[in-house]
Amino acid sequence: MSPTIKDVAKAANVSIATVSLVLHDNERISPETKRRVLKSIKELNYYPFRSAQGLVSRKTGNIGFIITEEHFLRTEPFYTRVFLGAEFEARENDYYVLLATIKSSFKKSDPLPRFILERNFDGIVITGKVPEAFIKSLLKYKMPIVFIDYVPPFGDFPSVLIDNLRGGVLATEHLINNGYKDIAFIGGEISHPSIMERLQGYKLALERANNNSNGLIVTNDEYLTRQNGYKLAKELFDRRKDITAIFAANNPTAMGVMKYLTDNGKKIPDDVSIMSFDDVEAAMLINPPLTTIRVPKVEMGIEAVQLLMKIQKYNGKNNIAKKIIVPVELVIRESIKNIN
Repeated sequence: MSPTIKDVAKAANVSIATVSLVLHDNERISPETKRRVLKSIKELNYYPFRSAQGLVSRKTGNIGFIITEEHFLRTEPFYTRVFLGAEFEARENDYYVLLATIKSSFKKSDPLPRFILERNFDGIVITGKVPEAFIKSLLKYKMPIVFIDYVPPFGDFPSVLIDNLRGGVLATEHLINNGYKDIAFIGGEISHPSIMERLQGYKLALERANNNSNGLIVTNDEYLTRQNGYKLAKELFDRRKDITAIFAANNPTAMGVMKYLTDNGKKIPDDVSIMSFDDVEAAMLINPPLTTIRVPKVEMGIEAVQLLMKIQKYNGKNNIAKKIIVPVELVIRESIKNIN
């Protein structure tokens, strides 16, 4: 259990009212009493509700939005759009969104974001993969949590997920339908459930087409960045020089692949066709514009906050959906050549 103002008062041998006066920096409190109360607060690791409204009603009007620093910096506009959707919907419900980043190496001993320590929130939206230690540290606050694009390997958490399996099938089938047989898959963060499902969709589409391209898979567990896409493309072409079609796990990866191909004198799509996933804005601006699987990013943020509101309304009862799967769609541009 988290310490309360009553625990602080007992430890400092003062009244609850005195602790409250110290917290509000009231001048009537003697320096010695103030020192004793502040010492107890520090020793107990006590954080008060920030607002008077929170003290009375336990409602703050705030929703936390958590993402790792690495995802925030390296996944380009994907999670920015998700955040915008969450912010739009929160505003519709008279809530503010408090954005905080944590390290992907978060440990149990690391401090939580301040608004969590101060209990200055009514629920949390967690976007992307985060460390288990962070989730477990958060559970003691007994507040609603909704995950976006990730499901922890423990517990039964409400979540808003991409139909990655269907997207992987659509992407690979489009390459097959355009006449390709040797189709490679390239992707980082392979331990992330979303990337694993995209790879499963790739394999399923090949299996349905009696295609044995399964050996053309190049993955690692580094972030899905352009730099990693470049590195994985080099690894693929060091292994096989005759690849003519690649399914890249997300847009930054695809852009890294395209840079590698251009640097090595290959034309897209004349020499190699590229399929991608996510459809960030840059996908339509590069040359050639990327054919991709579109993910409704803003809608995911909206759905997550709507789910959080329902959980609060029904107080966690089982009359709401625990998982929402958002559909994906194929967006055809100019990075795939039909060779039929």
